[in-house]
Amino acid sequence: MRKSLPFVSLLLGTAMLTNLVQGQSDRFAYAVTDVKEQNSNWSFLRKLNLQTGEYSAVLLNGNDASLLAYDASTKTQFTAPLTDARYGNLINAAFATGVAAAAYDKRNNRLYYTPMFVDQLRYVDLKTMKVFYVTDQAFTGMPQKSSDQGNIVTRMVIAADGNGYAMTNDGAHLIQFTTGKKLKIADLGSLVDDPANNGVSVHNSCSSFGGDIIADDNGNLYVFTARNHVFKVNIESKVATHLGTISDLPATFTVNGAAVNENNQIVVGSAVESLSFFTVDPKTWAASVFTIPGTVWHSSDLANSNLLVSGNKPKNSAPELLSRNVPANTGINKIQIYPNPVTNNQFAVQFNELEAGTYTVHVTDVMGRQVLQQVVNVSGDNQTQNIILNPSSAKGIYMVKVTDTNSKAIFATKVVVQ
Repeated sequence: MRKSLPFVSLLLGTAMLTNLVQGQSDRFAYAVTDVKEQNSNWSFLRKLNLQTGEYSAVLLNGNDASLLAYDASTKTQFTAPLTDARYGNLINAAFATGVAAAAYDKRNNRLYYTPMFVDQLRYVDLKTMKVFYVTDQAFTGMPQKSSDQGNIVTRMVIAADGNGYAMTNDGAHLIQFTTGKKLKIADLGSLVDDPANNGVSVHNSCSSFGGDIIADDNGNLYVFTARNHVFKVNIESKVATHLGTISDLPATFTVNGAAVNENNQIVVGSAVESLSFFTVDPKTWAASVFTIPGTVWHSSDLANSNLLVSGNKPKNSAPELLSRNVPANTGINKIQIYPNPVTNNQFAVQFNELEAGTYTVHVTDVMGRQVLQQVVNVSGDNQTQNIILNPSSAKGIYMVKVTDTNSKAIFATKVVVQ
């Protein structure tokens, strides 16, 4: 019997609040489908109307290996077909080997994606429908896919910080990529199971492979796995908290695509179930049927730019948390902590051109009890201070806060001690 999910209070806003946070909400999602009804060749791009449930015609035939793509770095078209030792000329097809991970970049009007068995980030310029391949950087660095498909990427999204995030099936690699003029790919490392997960691991193939991810307005990702489990992942700490399972789905349903609609609900689609779309209420994670009036296309992924409104960000307030993922030109990226997760009971706090003065580093446990307090004299230049925890400190999640001379909090984040 599927375990029911306890009530999770997210203080979710209405569609009006969604518009305030994001601007005009997308009323659609891009969907990766087959060209034949009820098949499973994930190589065709369509658009799904999230209000009416209607699909567009095929926007891109990702199986066409005759069309030459463009190099993402030089923006020039390849002069000859590409070849691959394993897939030959098939490598030229935009969606070669099938696609199960895509993310819509509204700012640049691009759809980023990666083929399942080709270790490459690609994107479609949705204005011209030209396809670009990132050839100067590997995506995961693992071109040989494991037999259990653990290192295949099936989840991708553009988060609130404007960066793209993708995740391998086994949760061992959280990949970040920039979406501006200069594209950069970075492996942020493995997700960490929250100790409160009671044995349900984000790394477990039985519960946590496949599916899709969405992002919220407060620095979190939500992983919807093919087995209908939901995990909340903090991007900064990489801690994955199990929230439960989606209820009221058919027994054979697998979540393969997820996108937020204008009502701050999550539309989920399946790659195998004939009744393949449901709307999920994030206050209860209960599902209700989302009616498709025409052909129900099995879909391996959904993507739009809507963020889930968490309700955790106070209105008209300056951000308290300073994240390394905030774009550098905002002027608030002045403190960084590494490594995270913390190993050997020590980590470094890097102060980047802060005003000279006395600062205090506070470390507290999940109960709010102070574990460590350390005063640091900052000269005003770039400076790094090592923080050493007591070796007897329990493994788990801790809060690190930095206050200035006036005891005002200027930085706070979570770290995981392994």
